[in-house]
Amino acid sequence: MKQDSAFKRAFILLLIVLLPLLFAAGIQAQSLLEKKASAAAEQAQQTVEQLDAPLYSAFTERYILDELKSLRTDMAAQRVEFIQQITDRQIEAVDRSVSYATNTVSNFFYIIAAVSSVLVIVGWTSIREMKEKMGTLADKELRKLIGAYEDRLREIEQQLREKSTYIDENREAIERTKEIHALWLRAAQESAPANKIAVYDQILALNPRDCEALTYKADAALESNEPQWAINLCQNALQLDASNAHAFYQLACAHAALSHFDDAINFLTKALVNGDARLDDFAKDPALEPLHHLPAFEQLLLDAHSTV
Repeated sequence: MKQDSAFKRAFILLLIVLLPLLFAAGIQAQSLLEKKASAAAEQAQQTVEQLDAPLYSAFTERYILDELKSLRTDMAAQRVEFIQQITDRQIEAVDRSVSYATNTVSNFFYIIAAVSSVLVIVGWTSIREMKEKMGTLADKELRKLIGAYEDRLREIEQQLREKSTYIDENREAIERTKEIHALWLRAAQESAPANKIAVYDQILALNPRDCEALTYKADAALESNEPQWAINLCQNALQLDASNAHAFYQLACAHAALSHFDDAINFLTKALVNGDARLDDFAKDPALEPLHHLPAFEQLLLDAHSTV
């Protein structure tokens, strides 16, 4: 017994000594983990800041856009399937409710018949009045029940029509998007300005508010030596999007072709302010060659390089 008591006291003393050490070790380990995580985050931030070029190419961007479009199509199909399942369940619930109501009314009349038979046996003289009252009550309850289910069915039909309309609109939008995408690919493959203009007209027929199609059509009009037409197209684009940088750039090219140099410089400045800072195009675009001798154009290039 004395040995057991001594052993217990020694064990308790050992725990008293080890517990603070274990607690301190846990705190130190947690601190080390936090420091490592902070160092890793700082290293990742430095790596991102030192990047000199984008991490993705145009092909990657095209792949992501195609995947997004495929995902949108799959989600629309899942939405249609989900709505169909909900509709089937609602119709099944209505069928069950109508069947239950029919059985209830049938049982009600069976009870009336049984009670009437009992009353005839015991010699009840006002059985006819009782039957009329019960029939009137049953008819009233039945009409009320049928009216409630008719209202519910009309509500379900209205919801189905709305959902069908929504599905049809989404399907048409997806088809129109696919057709417009195909036309853009076709326009990129065309080399003749007249053919490009014909393709852009088809895109605008599907989406008259497509500013990008208007500005690219203006570019094709400039290639066809139609600067005034290009100006009109760019003005239409600016009516839809007042800060469209590409429209300002095409206006600058068109006014340069018409020797309206002040207007050309003004629109180039607006294109730069609104984000179309394409310095290589400013310096190399043949449409802007009439501006190269102007001090204002040289100053604009210097300002553009200083803001990049």
